[in-house]
Order: sequence, then structure tokens, then C-alpha cells
Amino acid sequence: MTIDWHALLSVFAVTLLSTVGLVGVFTLGIVGLTRRGGGTAALSRTGAYLCFAACAAAVAWGITLIVQK
Repeated sequence: MTIDWHALLSVFAVTLLSTVGLVGVFTLGIVGLTRRGGGTAALSRTGAYLCFAACAAAVAWGITLIVQK
């Protein structure tokens, strides 16, 4: 039995980068929702909803990749 180290490391790298990126985008969404202030509150809330939509789209894309035959 042999291990394809290149394939294993590439899967590990993509998984690590996508996980860190997705958590970062979700964190930006939470920060955008907790912002209080004058005219920028509506803009940060819109940005937060966009971050959450991006996270939902990434999760949906991942599920479709898993379910495909």
C-alpha cells in the first residue's frame, strides 16, 4: 500500500484554507451585526447579511459536491 502524499497534502491545504476563510467571513458577519452607530449601521448590517449569504452559499456548494455521483 502506498500513500499519494501530494494528493493528501493538497486536500489538507484546501481544507485548511477554506475552513479558515469561511470562519473569517462568518466572523466579519457577526462583527457587522454588532456594530452600532449613525449612518454606517445600515451599511454594516447589509455587509453582514452578505457575509452570511456567502457562508450559506459555500456550505450549499460543499453539500452538492459531496452528494454528486
